[in-house]
Amino acid sequence: MSNFTQVEILLVEDNPTDAELTLHALQKSNLANRVLWLRDGAEALEHFFGAGHVTLPKLVLLDLKLPKVDGVEILRRLKSDIHTQAIPVVVLTSSAEERDVVDSYRLGVNSYIVKPVDFEIFVETVSRVGFYWMLVNREPRFV
Repeated sequence: MSNFTQVEILLVEDNPTDAELTLHALQKSNLANRVLWLRDGAEALEHFFGAGHVTLPKLVLLDLKLPKVDGVEILRRLKSDIHTQAIPVVVLTSSAEERDVVDSYRLGVNSYIVKPVDFEIFVETVSRVGFYWMLVNREPRFV
């Protein structure tokens, strides 16, 4: 993990096992050197909207089922703020509920992925997501 100024991927995940699997998958793709792991929704909102200047990440991996503030509210806040709305947000969650999928896309999520149960498939999925959003996707340059 890294300090706030060098964060490229922000992982918002309350489950330590899922967070470790995600970090492992990003390490496998050589993308984990600048990851910040936040464990609940309140930490995520404080990171983006609290006092002090923060360098915005290139990607947010967001669980929906979080303590304190849920992922839907975080997504709503990120996509409604001019400073954060262009950050790609990938929901990475255990919820396959259609309502969660629909709500997430209505709020502007860039991708919605249900966490695979199988370890190898989970690692491969996260590796591909990280590779695409960090190396393939072209992001806008802001003035």
